[in-house]
Amino acid sequence: MQLDPPGTDALTARSSRVVNARKLQRRRGRDKVERFLAEGPQAVREAIAAGVVEDLFYDLDADTRHSDLIDAAVAAGAHVHPCTDDGLAALAETVTPQGLVAVCRFLDQSLPEEATLVAVLHGITDPGNAGTVLRAADAAGADCVVFATDSVDPYNGKCVRSSAGSLFHLPVVRAADTADALDLFPHAQILAAAADGDDLYALDSAGDLDSPTVWLFGSEAHGLDEATAALAHRKVGVPIWGKAESLNLAVAAGVCLYASAAAQRRKLDLWHVNRLSRIYPARRVRAVALVVHVSSLGDACEP
Repeated sequence: MQLDPPGTDALTARSSRVVNARKLQRRRGRDKVERFLAEGPQAVREAIAAGVVEDLFYDLDADTRHSDLIDAAVAAGAHVHPCTDDGLAALAETVTPQGLVAVCRFLDQSLPEEATLVAVLHGITDPGNAGTVLRAADAAGADCVVFATDSVDPYNGKCVRSSAGSLFHLPVVRAADTADALDLFPHAQILAAAADGDDLYALDSAGDLDSPTVWLFGSEAHGLDEATAALAHRKVGVPIWGKAESLNLAVAAGVCLYASAAAQRRKLDLWHVNRLSRIYPARRVRAVALVVHVSSLGDACEP
């Protein structure tokens, strides 16, 4: 059991544990000890599941509302500490704290050996946008996300919250240089998201999205500079069919990642059909193809 002993006073904003944990609100403090803060029940739940929580701070209300998470943290070997309202507020970075803040170890940043769908973020400094792109990449089944040149720290508090737990679900890598990051995926096509790029859905119809792909995304304000865009095999844009001037970064990234994921899944389904056609009589192939098609539709329609 890693609970503070019975009768231990709740930690205040001046307590040494709180003061030390608060240093993790800055990147320098995080990098020095390779720890970061995860705030709120959703982030804490995923952090516990990932096995990276070292300390859990909670206020007295959370002791009742989130007792399951406190118990789970104890079972996982974390130290748990009750805090006064001002103690928890000192660690929280939201206007209305949700009662839980965890100190977590940096995550394993190893890359998958055969990545087929990757998002590379270049110069994205807005933590909310970066975290939402990470969440979209996770939902689309991407293999990893790379935070490259001048992008926000993925362990920034707002980025962690915006990812809604996705930070803990897939490899997240920090890279000082975008070109070096792209070199990590020599067998993938590199597509740069750009407003003046080729029509995304035209490429999909032509079968150009079903191969291993690295999507390169720039900041919402400035996009990709010419030199960085030139690293891609082609520029691709999401068509605007209505009157909106543009899509924000996170929405555009989600559309692009899902288009690639869907194309790759269709290709895999076709591979299974072709394989079965060599095993079963030709008259049964159409039935098998129908089963595979219906199965893929069911996956897409799950709530």
